[in-house]
Amino acid sequence: MLRPQRLRDRLLLQEDLNFLLTNRIPRELATRIMGRISRIRSRRFTRIAISLWRQFTDLDLSEAKEKEFVSIHDCFTRELRPGARPIDPDPTILVSPCDALVGECGRVEAGQVFQAKGFPYPLEDLFGTRGAADPFLDGCYVTLRLTSSMYHRFHAPDHGTIEKVTHIQGDTWNVNPIALKRVERLFCRNERAVIGMRLKEGQPVALVAVAAILVASLRLRFLNILLHQRWKGPHEIPCSHNAVRGEELGWFEHGSTILVFAPPGFTPCEGIRPGTRIRMGQALLRRPAHGKDSDGSESGFKPH
Repeated sequence: MLRPQRLRDRLLLQEDLNFLLTNRIPRELATRIMGRISRIRSRRFTRIAISLWRQFTDLDLSEAKEKEFVSIHDCFTRELRPGARPIDPDPTILVSPCDALVGECGRVEAGQVFQAKGFPYPLEDLFGTRGAADPFLDGCYVTLRLTSSMYHRFHAPDHGTIEKVTHIQGDTWNVNPIALKRVERLFCRNERAVIGMRLKEGQPVALVAVAAILVASLRLRFLNILLHQRWKGPHEIPCSHNAVRGEELGWFEHGSTILVFAPPGFTPCEGIRPGTRIRMGQALLRRPAHGKDSDGSESGFKPH
């Protein structure tokens, strides 16, 4: 049996190797190469790739709509069979937009949130402007990390109108826990898209989709566009899309992170804490109690 100190040393060495292998390589080049490989259309090549993929992850395709894929990309962006993700009907909650592991979550304090313990970042830097971040000061957030083997499509957390998408160009650092404990303001460095939504009761909600190494493309179905590192613009895309709870909004090309922000009064639902595994459609955030925000002020929430 390894002594505690030797075990810690081995774990630190593994973390160092993981960080070096996934972050000290030419990230943009690796992402482009992965994009090309993933689109090779060959059933035989794809079967071999998926078999290797399963050796290193918990990839489960039993819920997939299709049972065979002609490319790795098709497997990454797979649809699920109908009914695989029931949507919580409770009108007092917002549902998770995706399958994920919950990262840091809680209240936005002093204009900052955390990517990992001891690693805060300014909300303004994530959103790109102070004005875009203002509605969520003293609100709450949940970080949702999609691993490579997960279902990669994301959905509307509730009924509402998507009013704007802001594309912010950036890097493609790995967003796994090891990198989040080492690279300050990592989410603010990476390419991302801020999807601004207004709920039927008028409150703003934001989904911030963050790219990562090997994952620098984001398909927005409701706009029929593909955002990527070489996107020439426009970077501010106004829209007026009426979404319904659980509606598919788009997908990542591989796997990454979605940060969900809500204004003051909203709170994470019971059981939402770092490390929790959650599925799209399950309870994520609870609305303020009818008539009152968490600080006792009047709330505009009215049940559907």
